[in-house]
Amino acid sequence: MLEQDSETKATAVQTTLMSPVTVSGIGLHSGAAVRVFLRPAASGTGITFRRTDVEQAAATIPALWDRVIVSPLNTRIVNEAGVYVSTIEHLMAALAGTGVTNAVVEIDGPEVPILDGSAAPWVRAILAAGRQGQGAPLEAIEILRAVEVRDGAVSARLEPARGTEMSFAIDFSDPAIGRQRKKLSLANGAFLRELCDSRTFCRAADVEAMRARGLALGGTYLNAVVVDGARVLTPGGLRHPDEAVRHKMLDALGDLYTAGAPILGRYRGVRAGHAMTNRLLRALFAQPESWRRVTCDEGMLARLPGMDLGDAALADLPAVA
Repeated sequence: MLEQDSETKATAVQTTLMSPVTVSGIGLHSGAAVRVFLRPAASGTGITFRRTDVEQAAATIPALWDRVIVSPLNTRIVNEAGVYVSTIEHLMAALAGTGVTNAVVEIDGPEVPILDGSAAPWVRAILAAGRQGQGAPLEAIEILRAVEVRDGAVSARLEPARGTEMSFAIDFSDPAIGRQRKKLSLANGAFLRELCDSRTFCRAADVEAMRARGLALGGTYLNAVVVDGARVLTPGGLRHPDEAVRHKMLDALGDLYTAGAPILGRYRGVRAGHAMTNRLLRALFAQPESWRRVTCDEGMLARLPGMDLGDAALADLPAVA
């Protein structure tokens, strides 16, 4: 969305939903039924979660990096009252990838539904509801100097780039996944075409261990890709030969959106997960010389994910079986 400022330069503006969205499903880890209402929000709201099943004075949780706490296999945000929402990453990726900057996410439980294990159902619901521009200028976080966090062979890095770019590398012993690498510019529409339908995945050998820890209680072959050695156990197989690394990129985009604005920079992940990406954001914001907030003009808008997708956006979505 664009508007003309007083100097006749095209300026990008913030966006929200045109109408509410309702989505129901079960939590991947809790197995509990949950309903989500995505609602339009005023300029400057950002992405805010609101639990409708708790006392309203303690219900609101901003989806921001400093609200993220360590949680196994997902991203969890928590407020000062200890109220939390888990597994927000696919919904956050869908909001980032469709350019929604302001929304209130009302949810009647502690975990966002997993749906089919990807962000595609969220994207379809958001685009069907429509998006509208708002009066306030859109700001982005521009990376000025490289910032990196590392833990052995695992690393995550942000570095300067003209747009939102990403590269990711993974290495699993199961031949069904193996070593995968992918680079992608996430400029206008690429998230929809390349990443949004890629599903969460796990090794069959890990399923019982996760359930013993109270995790993956809602996991099925309908909402995750399960592999066992060289075999893909999920009926229908893979949506992409490199679906696993694509999903890791999807997760990273969702986690990066907890920065509170789109990022103009390149993310490099090597075996990184949710905790490492959050560590990276904490390191970034601890170094104010490494970033700045910029008001986006038309040129910047074209290099951000999800901005000004146009009426053909639904046609960009891959067909999902």
